[in-house]
Amino acid sequence: MSKRRSIAIDGPSGAGKSTLARALARSLGYLYVDTGAIYRTVGLQAFRNGIDPENGDAVVALLPGLDIGLGYGEDGVQRMYLNGEDVSQVIRQHEISRYASCVSALPEVRSFLLDRQRQLAREHDVVMDGRDIGTVVLPQADVKIFLTATPEARARRRWLELQDRGEQAQFDTVLRDVKERDQRDANRSTAPLRQAEDAILADTTELDLDQSLALLIQIVKERLQA
Repeated sequence: MSKRRSIAIDGPSGAGKSTLARALARSLGYLYVDTGAIYRTVGLQAFRNGIDPENGDAVVALLPGLDIGLGYGEDGVQRMYLNGEDVSQVIRQHEISRYASCVSALPEVRSFLLDRQRQLAREHDVVMDGRDIGTVVLPQADVKIFLTATPEARARRRWLELQDRGEQAQFDTVLRDVKERDQRDANRSTAPLRQAEDAILADTTELDLDQSLALLIQIVKERLQA
């Protein structure tokens, strides 16, 4: 069997990682792995159990009984299951974002999920997105991209996404949450958000979705042919 290829896409919250990584995987015929959705699922369990996400001991105590499943439809879209329930939409609620950010900072949670993520890369050609894919999860990835945009641009995209789903949110609140999450992710002691030394920076502040995807495809083609 030929060596599997892996593309790591990291970046801050709201940079469009999931949307662009999914589209990139589809264009390449790779498996898309949304690691953020996995952490959101852990956060959802903490939320449902009434646990403060900053109470690390309480969150870690959930792990042994946690049944997290990943599935893929014919369209290649990743589905998340929690104790057999499809929670793919529920985990996208705005209030779950803070839970995901807090639980993902816990080394026990990251260790719990690390091998599962790497196993997918061993078995498939993957496009995997997150915050520490190129630095921790897949440090030997064939292509590493650090996807970013200004906090204001990312907050606006997130705000519009919430509106499209019928969720009420103030733009200023979303912007504040984006900046707070940036600070938490960059300063956490375990796997902080940072650009890998060999990652290519892709700033999409001034680009629309099609332009951003074209940029990523160009980066991947150039790196794989190098």
